[in-house]
Amino acid sequence: MLYAQRLLNKLATSDAVQDIGVVFSKNAESIWISELNKPLPTDNKKITIYNSNDFSAPFASGSAQYNSMIICPASMGIVGRIAGGISNCLITRAADVILKERRKLIVVPRETPYNLIHLKNMETITLAGGIICPANPSFYNNPKSIEEVIDTVVNRILDLLKIPNDAFRWGE
Repeated sequence: MLYAQRLLNKLATSDAVQDIGVVFSKNAESIWISELNKPLPTDNKKITIYNSNDFSAPFASGSAQYNSMIICPASMGIVGRIAGGISNCLITRAADVILKERRKLIVVPRETPYNLIHLKNMETITLAGGIICPANPSFYNNPKSIEEVIDTVVNRILDLLKIPNDAFRWGE
């Protein structure tokens, strides 16, 4: 959840981002509170939190024009349901919409190691146009804190969205 928290903070403070729709699965809500010891992020005007069963959320339809979706972190259960086209909650429905509309879906798997089923599901999402971006931090920038380690992944996600950020750039 540290990745999700840092990503939300950076998105919410970016001038390049207008609206952020957030969906927590029931497990994600309890993990957020357990790992971060904080309530869900409801104090930012850009962030709207939707119930995972709210199929009337705007991004449940392609007509809403949301251009990107990030699932961070993504359980292998969610990955499998997206790969199988199973839209049984708002997260999987929104991912289905993003893929069918040929928009940007970024999936940040949280589990390791992967088994063959995980790899095949990630392959299916990739073949459908999604991007698999594992939470594998880099260390060539010599991070000095856990936040700097987390930022190596979060900034990569922002790069995929073409959102300006203060990432360390190799060779600069």
